[in-house]
Amino acid sequence: MIHGLVLGILHHVVGWLLYPVLIGLALCVVAVLWESGIALAEKLGALSRQQGAGLRPFEHYAVRRLERVDLLARSGPILGLMGTLIPLGPGLSALGSGDIEILATAMTVAFDTTVLGLLIGLLGYGLGRVRRRWYEQAMQTLEQGQQHG
Repeated sequence: MIHGLVLGILHHVVGWLLYPVLIGLALCVVAVLWESGIALAEKLGALSRQQGAGLRPFEHYAVRRLERVDLLARSGPILGLMGTLIPLGPGLSALGSGDIEILATAMTVAFDTTVLGLLIGLLGYGLGRVRRRWYEQAMQTLEQGQQHG
């Protein structure tokens, strides 16, 4: 009896997590688009203006930007996996009772969240790699300027 009660509570708690996961994925999409815009602005000249502040402020700027995209690269796939697994429980229950419509909806949510989470992770990872290269080159330029100046 306690076993069934605990499983029922666990099932409801996990079910409640789907909407926060979907909101988290939506926020990650917005953040990836935002960071992509910032990276484009950096490529078009904002990065050279940041370098003008000096080595230490630039290092602080670079660390903040890299932390954001690293967080997206890691959290997107995690949220995508959560969004995959959460609806599968009710979907499999629906399959057991023969309700194919609920199963189809659950599978659609599962696949969509997986793809979205992986896309967020891929874009976050790509932005991080490109920015690391840009920032390393910029820091080398700043360090060389300090050595010669």
